[in-house]
Amino acid sequence: MTIKRSFPPVTDARTRLLILGSLPGDRSLAEARYYAHPQNQFWPLISAVIGADLTRLDYDQRLAALRDTRVGLWDVVASARRNGSMDAAIIDPIANDLAALVRTLPDLRAIGFNGATAHRHGLKQLGALAADIALVALPSSSALHTIGLAAKLPAWTALREYLRQG
Repeated sequence: MTIKRSFPPVTDARTRLLILGSLPGDRSLAEARYYAHPQNQFWPLISAVIGADLTRLDYDQRLAALRDTRVGLWDVVASARRNGSMDAAIIDPIANDLAALVRTLPDLRAIGFNGATAHRHGLKQLGALAADIALVALPSSSALHTIGLAAKLPAWTALREYLRQG
């Protein structure tokens, strides 16, 4: 069984909203890009959150646009054994140090967990550290979460409030 590893975080000191996934899927790992599978709905969903169409941009421009709008990305799992890309197949996960990352983000207002696995693992890792940070469970952007993009949008677009000034 293959050991898979997450990517470095995409954040800076201005990050207000951090989106945490579980562990990159095989397509993302092969392309060394967050949410690389064309059927994953992450890029359209986060585009709706920030009010800019990131799907038309190349990957580096997407990441720059996220940073500019104060959105960060990372995963709750640093490494794990997993065949395929499904979260249910994750075995022996080793956590990313979310607490250490959160301490480097003085403007952080909310953490959105992209799917149930990210939410479950993330809550265990953050504990009391997240007392002043909103923790938001989001429907997974994965195409395997079959409720459809329109059904996912309300939960995702509710994240806009954390990006507003104030």
